[in-house]
Amino acid sequence: MGWPTVDSVHESPEPLDRTDPEGAIAAAAKRCSNWGRWGADDVLGTLNFLDEAKRVEGARLVRRGVSFSLSQRFDMDGPQKGWRRRTNPVHTMLDTGTDAERGVQGFPHGIGGADDVVSMPLQCSTQWDGLGHIFDHGMAWNGRRAGDVVTSLGDSVTGIETTAGLFAGRGVLLDVGRAIGTDGELPDGFAITTEHLEATIAAQGDSARVGRGDLLLVRTGRLTRARRDIAEGRGWGDYAGGAAPGLSFTTADWLHGTEIAGIATDTWGFEVRPNEFDVAFQPLHQVAIPNIGLFIGEMWDLDALAADCAADGVWDFFLTAAPLPVTGAVGAPVNPIAVK
Repeated sequence: MGWPTVDSVHESPEPLDRTDPEGAIAAAAKRCSNWGRWGADDVLGTLNFLDEAKRVEGARLVRRGVSFSLSQRFDMDGPQKGWRRRTNPVHTMLDTGTDAERGVQGFPHGIGGADDVVSMPLQCSTQWDGLGHIFDHGMAWNGRRAGDVVTSLGDSVTGIETTAGLFAGRGVLLDVGRAIGTDGELPDGFAITTEHLEATIAAQGDSARVGRGDLLLVRTGRLTRARRDIAEGRGWGDYAGGAAPGLSFTTADWLHGTEIAGIATDTWGFEVRPNEFDVAFQPLHQVAIPNIGLFIGEMWDLDALAADCAADGVWDFFLTAAPLPVTGAVGAPVNPIAVK
């Protein structure tokens, strides 16, 4: 199989036929497939691009020592409303200071403590999608049958725990909301094309170049708008399941050709919503995860980092973003840290 060359990275696909998602998905999957690229047993997909040299490159970007958490909070005031049975985290105390004061914990010589537990869907807030999260016509990453990968016991092949020590390297922020949008935001339904991405890179300069092994962050401003709605009493609305700006289906070839290790956005679904076909549900996911082997992050908080990057003109940084290594999980919460 021929892998992309430098000249083929930015080739534009044919215009979308809104009536033919099946055909467009099949064609993009064929063009962008990485099946077999790292052998029949591969479980890491595009994380293979993030090697030791890339981590050293990322570490050298630390100059000021300033750090940013890119995670939203995990609490009952989050954005979930039950779509796909996703709920906000429920935090419960098992032992409290009140118990300690009253001496009912059963410990000697006056020592007391507090313990707690959290119950939540693994993709209810800032998270990575694992390679077992999406299938294409019953097939999982690297040409495996979906039922041989994920069962009621979890993902026994590409579970998120296989990536636990690997998400660390050069991060790049493309603030498309600031470069292309109005007042730093893109409207719902705005499809970010390859041209928009490259225009943002050109506007931001050399530190925004995107290439092999990078962890790419794309800010749309959707979370900024959601927070403004909350502050003005309208609540989260459909932030966690409704219309949103996002990546166009036509960026599949760019995502494949640039050989990035992962991509994350400040939206719930990564790609534009509504999707660009008359009847479709997350068609870019269907190409990116099971065929490209690309890791996708969603609901990341990029606002403070974006403000800092705009202020100093530096758009790359060291990024560490290890998912919680829940054995067999097809996605997991993460608290990404960007260090500049």
